[in-house]
Amino acid sequence: MKHFHFVSMIVLRPTANGHQVLMGKRTPGEYLGDTWQLITGAIEPGETAWQAVLREVREETCLEVQQLWRLPRLTQFYAPAMEALCFAPMFAAMVAEDAVEVCNPEHTELAWLSFADAHARMMWPTDRAALAEVQELILNKSPAEEHLRIPLPRDR
Repeated sequence: MKHFHFVSMIVLRPTANGHQVLMGKRTPGEYLGDTWQLITGAIEPGETAWQAVLREVREETCLEVQQLWRLPRLTQFYAPAMEALCFAPMFAAMVAEDAVEVCNPEHTELAWLSFADAHARMMWPTDRAALAEVQELILNKSPAEEHLRIPLPRDR
């Protein structure tokens, strides 16, 4: 059986009232077509998981990540079409407040949602749990936040 490694991220932007979450509606005919999903993507050979996050956010939305955190959660599932076990570390990625997203062919639309609206559109329990972790550990500035933060190349 094959193993497939990808990344899954909760893309955030600050607003006057807190933060919004970016979700994409998958294109019909694509994997999970016509469903609202987090931004995800494969880890390419020679690439670290956090580098894949930066690339995938840029490729799927044309946005640049300003801050990045790993989450203490891993998405894992069996994909029968690929006969593969799929594993994805989960991340939170902050973009600028005035960030304007652009769709790519994988999505028919992208939407900035409140935490409640994002939670309601999420299909998977691991995504909903990750959203709660973002709020508890990162946005509420828990003692874990600084240990979850991944310094980006410009921060080093």
